[in-house]
Amino acid sequence: MSNAEPSSGPPAAGEPASAAQTVLVVTGMSGAGRTTAGNALEDVGWYVVDNLPPQMLLPLIDVAEHAGDSLPRIAVIVDVRGGARFSEVDELVRELRSRTQMRVLFLDASDTALVRRFEQVRRPHPLQAGGTLLDGITAERDRTAQIRATADVVVDTSELNVHQLASTITELFGEADTPGVRVTLTSFGHKYGVPTDADIVADARFLPNPFWVPELRPGTGLDSNVSDYVFAQEGAGEFVDRFAAMLEPVLAGYSRENKRHATIAVGCTGGRHRSVALVEELAKRLGSLPGVGVTVRHRDLGRE
Repeated sequence: MSNAEPSSGPPAAGEPASAAQTVLVVTGMSGAGRTTAGNALEDVGWYVVDNLPPQMLLPLIDVAEHAGDSLPRIAVIVDVRGGARFSEVDELVRELRSRTQMRVLFLDASDTALVRRFEQVRRPHPLQAGGTLLDGITAERDRTAQIRATADVVVDTSELNVHQLASTITELFGEADTPGVRVTLTSFGHKYGVPTDADIVADARFLPNPFWVPELRPGTGLDSNVSDYVFAQEGAGEFVDRFAAMLEPVLAGYSRENKRHATIAVGCTGGRHRSVALVEELAKRLGSLPGVGVTVRHRDLGRE
């Protein structure tokens, strides 16, 4: 958190909250893991309010401001269960950003993943009415499109189980905020699709594929012989140098704009060799930048 000294007393309603207070709005698609995220936030010290009607956001923040340091981190889960008034969330979030440290976490997942999850629990979608599951999911995507577009953090949970999602939330929000940016660097295979939550995507398929070298095929980009092969190819070192240099002012700008999290994805064909080696090297480069914390994920490692 900020090193600012505590105020002499709680702020009056309508005044900015203490610099030590953070509000996180958790929203997203039904079935994408909001309950799991809420539980994970609670486990790391957030005060969590679930299924809050959107119109109660401002009164809740007024109470929190008066509570001061006793409620330093508040997470509010709002979603389409709030009915027609969910449409007010965008306007309320804009107002809250002007008076407190406000961030929005949007949990998303593919239609296929959402259908599978609803079928497993045998519950209807909240917007399904007399239609199909897909009708409900489509309607919800329409209603949440704007809040997703302005969210500070988007997490795609399609390939995450509950434990992996809880770990992701803990990594993102488990520690007190510090100035700077937390970067998630992820490798992936284009054959399995580009990560939908990526802010920046790079393509490693311009390099020769170690898959076609028999002695390298069983290995991964984590193995030194595979990594050495990747970086021996023309353009590999130059790519990392220039990509890291390009990201440096971008991440500095994110910090100035209070965008605390960024997901940077590097893809190759299968997500096993080239992208893994490049992400590992990029992690070393970005992790050395002041105010930047790096988490590495290899999304598709082990699939082949």
